[in-house]
Amino acid sequence: MLTPALQQRLWPYLGGIARENKMKALAIGGVEDHVHLLISLPATLSIAKTVQLLKGNSSKWIHETFPELAKFEWQEGYGAFSIGVSGIDDTTAYIHQQAEHHRKTTFREELTAFLKKHRMPCDDRIFGD
Repeated sequence: MLTPALQQRLWPYLGGIARENKMKALAIGGVEDHVHLLISLPATLSIAKTVQLLKGNSSKWIHETFPELAKFEWQEGYGAFSIGVSGIDDTTAYIHQQAEHHRKTTFREELTAFLKKHRMPCDDRIFGD
């Protein structure tokens, strides 16, 4: 549902939500079926609250701005990973190259490999099948 036309408006909107809530959006990008955000959070804001703010406010905006997307909804879950300062440049480049990257590797393949590499469990329910 995240068409290129919607992405052009949604990425800056997500950045605005971050800014309004004292987060710093370092990179925002994605493809038709998912979004990646690299954000710096204030110590007072939990990851769960951050995701709630970003998803809730952007969903409301999408419904109000694009009536044809009345059935739009974010998936229930999310993934959150921390990085060190030394990983900012690589992570930013990765986020900005999502369209090219996903021409070769699906989101499912990528996340499954990532979780396996870091010895984390992978439950197929996370893909919403």
